[in-house]
Amino acid sequence: MKPLVLPSNRPPERFYRGGSRISAFRGESADAPREPEDWVGSTTTINGEADSGLTRLPDGRLLREAVEADPVAWLGEEHAGRWGSDVRLLVKLLDAGQRLPVHAHPHDDFAAAHLNTAHGKAEAWYILQGGTVHVGLRRDTDTVELAGLVARQDAPRLLGLLHECEVKPGDAVWVPPGELHAIGAGVLLLELQQPEDLSILLEWKGFAIDGAAVGHLGLGFDVALAGVNTRGRAADEMGALVRAAPASGSAFPEAADEYFRLDRLPVDGEARIDAGFAIVVVIRGEVTIGGERVSAGTTLLVPHAAGALSVSGAGEVLVARPPAP
Repeated sequence: MKPLVLPSNRPPERFYRGGSRISAFRGESADAPREPEDWVGSTTTINGEADSGLTRLPDGRLLREAVEADPVAWLGEEHAGRWGSDVRLLVKLLDAGQRLPVHAHPHDDFAAAHLNTAHGKAEAWYILQGGTVHVGLRRDTDTVELAGLVARQDAPRLLGLLHECEVKPGDAVWVPPGELHAIGAGVLLLELQQPEDLSILLEWKGFAIDGAAVGHLGLGFDVALAGVNTRGRAADEMGALVRAAPASGSAFPEAADEYFRLDRLPVDGEARIDAGFAIVVVIRGEVTIGGERVSAGTTLLVPHAAGALSVSGAGEVLVARPPAP
């Protein structure tokens, strides 16, 4: 088994606009105004759909089927021994062609109790092109206040509850489960998340989605809003969520490690990617990875059985992995 270069995997007709920045990053000429996400090496489907979002390998198999057939080769003996064929990771390129709505994602416990899913949805972002993001409540609130704002679709007040943060390339944003957030227009990022498509939408006016029907995950807002963190964060706490990523090594804070990992690997001559299942994204320059010469915008799927990989050239790569078993 060896690393596989992956083409775009962009589900069509998402509820918000975007996609041109992904096309530019990947060097693609084709574009669509509602393809703002590229699901890289995905074994996850869009919520409620049979196969949209899944990655298909060059041999025609779905990645999910290949991993289920041989989890040890793909994920390693320790991972497979603990979690079987559950990859426990979803990686996306995301281009916010418009500001995303204020929303949150449930914690594992909430998802297990109410949604019968294997995971909730923690997520974190590595910023490729900067702008504004909104993350975390500025003050304590409660579900009664949030429910009123949802019922009125009072987007300015909802957004005003959140910390507004300017981000630039190389910044990292950690979004714990339940944390309210919204990505601002113009931001391009690499997103790591738990492998579920679960969103509690607090606003939807101006978006191509019936939030009143689907924004509560079929639970009703009285239940769904219980999955939202209502504790405010002081300004001096925000450094735990939004920060410049270290120049090399782990890009996200330690709190994210139980969900996923992202390593930043600058390359100036020779470097190495340790053995293990990974999604590798080249974000700068031109490098050779395991004998394959690739340039910025390339994404690679690395099975555990490929072993350690030598990297040479001049550039930078991001290495996304599931949590350590």
